[in-house]
Amino acid sequence: MNLFNDHKKLFPIAGALFAFLTYVVVIGPAFENQRNNAPLPGTKPISGDAMEGKLIYIGEGCVGCHSQQVRNVEMDKMFGSRPGMAADYANIGRTSFWQNTATLMGTERTGPDLTDVGNRQPSKDWNLMHLFNPRSVVAQSIMPSYKWLFLVKENPKKNDVIVNVPAKFLEGRTGKVVATKEALNLVAYLQSLKQTSLPGGIKPFKFLYKKPKVEVAETKGSEPALDGKALYAANCQACHQENGEGLKGAFPPLKGSPVVNGENLELYVDIIMNGYDARADYGVMPAVGTNMNFDEHQVAEIINYERSSWGNTGKKVTPEEVKKILALVKNKKTETK
Repeated sequence: MNLFNDHKKLFPIAGALFAFLTYVVVIGPAFENQRNNAPLPGTKPISGDAMEGKLIYIGEGCVGCHSQQVRNVEMDKMFGSRPGMAADYANIGRTSFWQNTATLMGTERTGPDLTDVGNRQPSKDWNLMHLFNPRSVVAQSIMPSYKWLFLVKENPKKNDVIVNVPAKFLEGRTGKVVATKEALNLVAYLQSLKQTSLPGGIKPFKFLYKKPKVEVAETKGSEPALDGKALYAANCQACHQENGEGLKGAFPPLKGSPVVNGENLELYVDIIMNGYDARADYGVMPAVGTNMNFDEHQVAEIINYERSSWGNTGKKVTPEEVKKILALVKNKKTETK
């Protein structure tokens, strides 16, 4: 054919064919995805600091070990309240004019999935300690330390964010550990990673491949028995530690705690549900109970586990007692807003 011998005809035709295929394979499906998927109602755009933190997250290679996708399988249920869907990523724009969208869904889980880590671990103090030295809060962690995101100062400035790192993790250095702007931005990004709840009436996909159901004993009122130790391990142990001794200067001990062993149950429940700011003594505790939607049974199980562990001798409580206090605690929180 003369066409293949005439470059003036061949090149334009090949270029047009390439452009057509590019539209069919890439551009067309992208527009179709945008039409079919929109951000979920209530989705919050990422802040400026969190966006800077995302770039640090990318630059440090965090996505190499941490995925950000809750798959539709039962083993992923611990990482989020529901499986991920396309709408979860619809609000993610381009990183910059020259850089494409970075969804950071990842392919590996050497570390846990971070889709909902902003709800699972919202504590700023915990995240900063974890970045400085992961072993300071999780003894078995294999995550590398990101100490270059911190400074050690003998005389911190008034506005410096001090990280209360236990002395044994300072490797003989003296002074206070201060978080740099990069560390604070990275934590801001991690705290922004939260699954958006589906609008009322919409049911999420169910997780597949469930494990065989194991029959458990039932508590009074035909409610399934809960495991206080497991609840503590999942929600409290990262800060207060398995032995209940906390970390000196960072997280308070529950072993021998006057709150744990005391009679003021309203204060105890209030701390679990709404968190606590100990000012200069310890880091701020987030509202773990509210973030995790604890009910009276879960709160009672955690309290009873803490009151019967590490030599504590606090009085056992019932879900009914906790339920009455939960109403007061919620009203108290509403009044203070």
